[in-house]
Amino acid sequence: MSAVGMSRGVLIEERPLRYPDASSPQFMENRGWWLVGMNFLLPGSAQVLAGNRRLGRVGVAATLFLWIAAIVGVVAVLLWRTALITLVTNTWFLLAVEVVLTAYIALWVILTVDTLRLVRFVKIRGWARAGIPILAVSLLVASSAVTAKGVAYADAARGALGSIFAASGPSQPPSDGYYNIMLLGGDDSAGRDSMRFDSISVVSINADTGQVARTGIPRDLAGFPFVEGSPMRQLYPKVHTGHASAKCGWGGGINQLNTEVGVCGHGKNLYPDAVSQGSTPSIEATRDAVEGILGIKIQYYVLMNFGGFAQLVDALGGVDITVTERLPEGGPAYEGQPVQKWATGWIEPGTQHMDGNTAQWYARSRETTSDFDRVKRQSQLQDAILHQVTPTNLLTHFQEVAKAGTQLFKTDIPESMLGYLADLGVKSKSHPSPSIVLDPSADVDQFHPDVAYIHGLVQKMLHPPSASPSTKG
Repeated sequence: MSAVGMSRGVLIEERPLRYPDASSPQFMENRGWWLVGMNFLLPGSAQVLAGNRRLGRVGVAATLFLWIAAIVGVVAVLLWRTALITLVTNTWFLLAVEVVLTAYIALWVILTVDTLRLVRFVKIRGWARAGIPILAVSLLVASSAVTAKGVAYADAARGALGSIFAASGPSQPPSDGYYNIMLLGGDDSAGRDSMRFDSISVVSINADTGQVARTGIPRDLAGFPFVEGSPMRQLYPKVHTGHASAKCGWGGGINQLNTEVGVCGHGKNLYPDAVSQGSTPSIEATRDAVEGILGIKIQYYVLMNFGGFAQLVDALGGVDITVTERLPEGGPAYEGQPVQKWATGWIEPGTQHMDGNTAQWYARSRETTSDFDRVKRQSQLQDAILHQVTPTNLLTHFQEVAKAGTQLFKTDIPESMLGYLADLGVKSKSHPSPSIVLDPSADVDQFHPDVAYIHGLVQKMLHPPSASPSTKG
């Protein structure tokens, strides 16, 4: 045998994947299966061993990078939770994730096509000639589908974050040891002349422990002052009495502020910077009223549109609620008509797994009860949804939840605060959640509230005598 022949024989023996014995159909078939398997398990390895090494190194490096990133992510969940949440709620980071994962899918397609080229089908006989490419394409589709799902999740999250949260804005410090977030629930669905804030509450989050306290404010609470320095004091130096025109709110209730300030036009002059800061004049007026009533600073607000509430509940797969009394669904055709005439259905007492439509009526219904009861039911629903959201159903329905969120929520919380607040939310699950509602059960007169008394109630709830002092902010 010549030196060339001996040299080639040694190469075939030592590196059969790169220099195969093409005269053996069985060996070429086995080699084809191996190359396809390697391309699936470690994209780029087939090229490193049998093809273009430079292309192969790019594929292997990209794959190892993604695996390392995934491992770091798992470790971050355990050790650096706040930093991780801050990162994954940043729209620029999510855009980078989309670009990287999309590029990786494209690279995997290129590597698969090149792997099939390396197989040399002309040297393979029988069913393997069709079986090998079918397996290669099937594995590519299956693995790319998982990566594409990651791209879709990142895109949905980026869209939701951009629509719901303020892209930029100052991160405010805690006040008296708490972050106080005003929760507004309104409904601008068909048939309403304007949105009214039918649900108003404040969630106070302890900046150290994460403990949550909730204060509910009845929608018809009247005779309240605006906080010192509020532009609304130009109109109401002492207490809010309501607009003279029925078109701008027919009473002095706090829920009329959206109509009075937003619809009737003084808002732009009183709060000229509201829109540029991710809010509205009517929300700012309501914030000033809530601060005046409770005696605490409200750093942020969250507006929930009950018109889109059903979509969120359905996206999460429903919500479990214990109903204490029979409630009608639907609204009366005209005032004074018996409930049996206009009710489109009934929510029966007992524990129920509610779909979105039922949960929406549970939150809205008040014709057979009172506004105080409705506030309590809305708080019950909010708590139930927060406690029943699990990583499993959130990931399973992530795109639906994100889409529902863009229609349901609006807030001035900046993206930079999400990681910190989310971490406090995790801590809150290990603490009780005290709450008060400013209604007769708390000895609060709905139309002539004793504001000093309310301030004392709130302070006692946030800083009970037995608790250690909170860090002041």
